[in-house]
Amino acid sequence: MTTAATATGFQAVIGLEVHVELATRTKMFCGCRTDFGGDPNVRTCPVCLGQPGSLPVVNRGAVESAIRLGLALGGEVAPSSQFHRKNYFYPDMPKNYQISQYDVPICSGGVLEVTTSHGTTLVGITRVHMEEDTGKSLHAGTSGRIQGAEYSLVDYNRAGIPLLEVVSEPDIRSAEEAQAYLTELRAIVLALGISDAKLEEGSMRCDANVSVHRPGEPFGARAEVKNMNSVRSLGRAIAYEVDRQVALVQAGGTVVLQTRHWDEDRGATSTLRVKETLEDYRYFPDPDLVAVEPEPAWIEELRAGLPELPAAIRRRLVDAHRLSAEQVATLAGAGLIPVFEEAVAAGSPPVDAVNLLTNDVIALASERGFDPADLALTGAQLAELTGLVTDGTLSTKLAREVLGDVLAGRGTPREVVAERGLEQISDTSELAAICDEVIAAQADAAQKVRDGNRKAVGALVGAVMRATQGRANPRVVNQLLMERLDRC
Repeated sequence: MTTAATATGFQAVIGLEVHVELATRTKMFCGCRTDFGGDPNVRTCPVCLGQPGSLPVVNRGAVESAIRLGLALGGEVAPSSQFHRKNYFYPDMPKNYQISQYDVPICSGGVLEVTTSHGTTLVGITRVHMEEDTGKSLHAGTSGRIQGAEYSLVDYNRAGIPLLEVVSEPDIRSAEEAQAYLTELRAIVLALGISDAKLEEGSMRCDANVSVHRPGEPFGARAEVKNMNSVRSLGRAIAYEVDRQVALVQAGGTVVLQTRHWDEDRGATSTLRVKETLEDYRYFPDPDLVAVEPEPAWIEELRAGLPELPAAIRRRLVDAHRLSAEQVATLAGAGLIPVFEEAVAAGSPPVDAVNLLTNDVIALASERGFDPADLALTGAQLAELTGLVTDGTLSTKLAREVLGDVLAGRGTPREVVAERGLEQISDTSELAAICDEVIAAQADAAQKVRDGNRKAVGALVGAVMRATQGRANPRVVNQLLMERLDRC
C-alpha cells in the first residue's frame, strides 16, 4: 500500500489500542448477563448503572482471561494491580466515570511477531489492562450518526461488560503491518477462547494512534483514529490519515493532538474532539475495589494450560506437511486450520485438503457471504471428499460440485455422489466407444495430433468430457485417445 509517507521521505509511526470484549457469562463488576442483542436496558442493575450505595465485585473469570492473554503475549503479570476511576462525561456511561486500570495494569511487556510482504516485525506490547465497557448511543435520523440526528437514545446493556485493552508500542510503520498485527492478535484471542473477537459486532475494536515524521527527527503529534470495525477498515483509515498528515505538514500546517472518526462510506477521517490528556481524566484509585493479587501458583497453572498458539501451529504445519507459508497463512486467516488438521487425521493427503480449502471452500464462502470458518464442513467430510478424488470416483471438477452440495447441507460427499449419480466414469470399454465417436466427428483435430501436435488432443478430451457431462476420467480419456491416434 503506497502512501505519501513512503513517496516523500516521511515515516509513519503507529501504535494500536485493541479492546477485547470478554466471553464471560456476567459483567465485569456485577451479575448481569453479557448476551449480545436483545431489548435495550434489560440487562442492567444498580451496580452497572452506578446507582448510589451499589458496590462492584471483580469478575474472577475476567481476571483469568487477562492473565492468560498477557502470558500468551510474553508479558509479566503484576503481583498486585489496581483499579482506578477514569472520569469523563459521556451519555452512554451511566456513572460518569469508567472503572479501568491506570499506572499498574495486570500485565505489562511482551511482544507480537507480525509478518508482511516486507518481512517480519516485532511489535512490543506496552500493557494489557482490564476495564469495563460503556453503553451504546443510538442516534435517530437518516444518517445514523450524531450529526443531523433528531434525538439520541441510550442502551446500557453493554455498560459494564468486561474488556481487555491491549496497547502496543509505537513500533508499527505501515497500514499493512497494522493489519497483520490486528489479525495475529485476533488469532491469539480466538485460540485462547476468551472472546469471539467479532469485529462486526464490536466484541473486538481497534483504535490507531498515527503520526508522521522524517527519519532522524522527533516523532510528530499523533491523531487517534476510532471506529474501525474490520481489518480492511483499519488499513484504509491508517493509509488515509498518514496521507492527510503528510500533506498538512508539507503545506506548512501543524498536526494537532486529537481524536478523529473514521467514516467508512467516505473513506476519510474527521475531527471528533481535541485529544484529552491524562490530567483531564483525573484518575484516582477506586475506593470500592481492593487490589488484584493473583497467587503465583495460579499464574503458573494458567501458563501451563495455554494452548498451542497460532504462530507455533503455523510453523508446525509447514514443517510436518511441507505446506508453503502462504498456504498456512491463508488457512489461518480463514479460520480453517482445525478443519484441515481434522481432515489429515482422518486420512486426507495434506496437499489435497489444503487445495480444496484454500481454493474452493474460501471461494464458495465468498460467493455466499459467509465467513469460511462458519461453513458447515467437517474434517471428516473433507477427508471423504479428497478420498473420492484419489480413488477415481470423482474428478477435481466434480469434487467442487459435490463440495457445494455438502456445504448446502445436502448430505455427506458419498451421499451427494450417490444421489446425483456423479461417479466418475473410468471404465475403458465405455469410454473407448465415446473416444472413437469423437475422433470420427473431429477429424481435423485428430489429424493435427497424428501430425505431431500433441496439444491438439485437448480439444478431443474436452469433447469427451462434454459428452459425459464432465464425468469421464480425464487421465483415462487422454490415454485412450493417444492409443487410438498413435495406431493410425
